[in-house]
Order: sequence, then C-alpha cells, then structure tokens
Amino acid sequence: MSEVSFLQKGKGKDLVFLHGYLSSKESFAYQIGYFSRFYRVTAVDFLGFGKSGKLPSAYSVDDYAKWLEETLRLLQVKNPHIIAHSFGCRVAVKLLSQGYEADKVLLTGPAGVILKRGLSYRLKVRIYRFVKRFAPKFAERNFGSAEYRGLSPVMKESYKKIVNEDLRACARRVRNDVLIVEGDGDKTTPLKEAQAYLAAFPSAKLKMLAGGHFAFVDSPLAFNVIAEEFFYGRSMD
Repeated sequence: MSEVSFLQKGKGKDLVFLHGYLSSKESFAYQIGYFSRFYRVTAVDFLGFGKSGKLPSAYSVDDYAKWLEETLRLLQVKNPHIIAHSFGCRVAVKLLSQGYEADKVLLTGPAGVILKRGLSYRLKVRIYRFVKRFAPKFAERNFGSAEYRGLSPVMKESYKKIVNEDLRACARRVRNDVLIVEGDGDKTTPLKEAQAYLAAFPSAKLKMLAGGHFAFVDSPLAFNVIAEEFFYGRSMD
C-alpha cells in the first residue's frame, strides 16, 4: 500500500473524518480537537492529497472506497461514526453501500449527485470535445475548472471518473442513520443537491448551518453541537 498520512487521537468509540477534494485531514482541526476528548478519532489523507502518497493509477470512487476500507482495517477502526465532507462523502457513501460496518454518518457539503445540466454546460462540453480532437494540449490547458487544470495527468483522469458518477443508487443501499449538514451559502454543492441525496437515503435528515461549502469551518461550534446531538441520539427536529 502507498504511504498513508493519518492521525489518531483520543480514546473510546471510533470516529472517522474524511476530507474533501484537494483538502486534507487538517481541514477538520476544530472537530478533531473537540471530539478527541470523547472518541478515538481517526483522520486520514486520501491518496493524492495532503501528506499521503501519490495515486498509483487513476482511482475511481470505488477504488478509493476499497483503499479506505483496507486503511481502516489496518488502523483497527471498528464500527465507527463517520463525518465526511464533499468528496469524502462520495467515498463514504460508496463504502457503506458495499456493506462496510459503521454506525451513524454525518455528511456535510455532500458531493455525488449529478442533476440535469443546463444548455450552457452541454455546449461547453461539445466545444471541449471538438477542440480536443485537433488540439488536445490546448484543450487541457484552457477548458475545465481551475481545480481541474492544476491536477497532474493521473489525477485528471481520476477526477473525471469521480465527478461523472452519480451515487444516488449507492445511497439507496445505505442502511445507516444519515444526517446531512448543509451550509446555507454553499455554492459548490448547493441545497438542491443535498435534497436529492436526502430523498435517496432510506433514513436521513437535513440540517442547515450558517456558512459555505466548509460550513464546519465557518461555524465550528454550531457544527460540533449538531454532530454531538446526532451521535448521542438526541432529537434533531
């Protein structure tokens, strides 16, 4: 297995943190510091991010889920609560849909839903494909988000696999209690995507929080209280 950067802190029931794309375990600094007083916290850097090793090939969400399952096994994590952000939600949903044993799952700014795309998006895709046929290097440098253009070739291929998979079918197979915490100003994974996810899970609730895509950083105290209430089984109404 490639080199994995991880953090384990505290004692008690296992609690796992899964970070977003181009982020790292340190994004959960406020939560790790708080919850490590009550749980054994495990936070990992996915391959290709943070201080973990590079991807050996273009990973799909399924590849990341298999990698995570093996990593958590080696770290002796059992039946954990999970807090995941954005891309980390994709991996969590895929992993849980395959029968991984976990307890409660909190998804914040969850990615993994592909809604109907507008005319302007479809037009950009057609232009990109046309240009790529005649000038592939120019197309790679000038099309797509800044996030995409800054990736290595292997990471670009992985990114394509990741963002083009709709995980609602996987969400329908998740039997865990799920809480979606959505920032009221999240423009990266907006409310309509969170609502689509909500409708797919057999057992899920939605809670709004002040903030953007990193609402757990924007409003850390409020986020921690919401998570604590959820994990301890208190009413979320």
